[in-house]
Amino acid sequence: MECEAVMEPEKKTESRTRCAGFLRRKEVWTLSLRGWLAAFAFALAVLLAVFFRVHPFLAVNNPVPADVLVVEGWVPAYALVDAWHYYQDGHYRLLLTTGSLCRDAVNLDPDDTYARISAAALKKMFGHSAQIQPVPAPLTGRERTYTSALALKEWLRLHEPAVTSVNVVTMATHARRTRLLFAKALGPGFQVGVMSVQDQEYDPRHWWRYSQGIKEVLSEGSAYLYARFLFHP
Repeated sequence: MECEAVMEPEKKTESRTRCAGFLRRKEVWTLSLRGWLAAFAFALAVLLAVFFRVHPFLAVNNPVPADVLVVEGWVPAYALVDAWHYYQDGHYRLLLTTGSLCRDAVNLDPDDTYARISAAALKKMFGHSAQIQPVPAPLTGRERTYTSALALKEWLRLHEPAVTSVNVVTMATHARRTRLLFAKALGPGFQVGVMSVQDQEYDPRHWWRYSQGIKEVLSEGSAYLYARFLFHP
């Protein structure tokens, strides 16, 4: 008895291309529910780490060996007091104040600058006028920190050409951007340290509970990213 071979019907293969070959079907791996949960937990951990570390990151305090102390002249009076203490404790031989024309106060002369106003305030509070020198910068609508640093570079070139390092006193979350822009202006081979004064309007450990803290972190954080990645002298 002959065995008849049973022939299975030929399977119809579905085309893997469409639209005249411009589209092609592919099998891909995708996240399962467990995978999505793990990805969400990781993203949340990163966000929390950034949230709690962003203030100390911006308000960096990292002085370098130097005998010249620079103070950004727009800082409030209590920051000038702290700067004077830094000056005395660090045995600096020169204190320089920077800043362009001042336009947010009353009874000002047309040529008043943050540099001159802060230097005058320091001399009035502490004397020792010979060690305190203002370094005014021209008025500019943008990049004021960088412009002040350029004015400092020119002043040092003319009066203190041997200086190759400075420490800059500024406010809290402005510190990291200040150090970056001063380093860009002063150029390679010049060491720039920074000393941050805490803003008295909010608690840095719980900055998100204060409107001023939120404002400072958001504005300075975005300004630092611009200075780091988009600003080119």
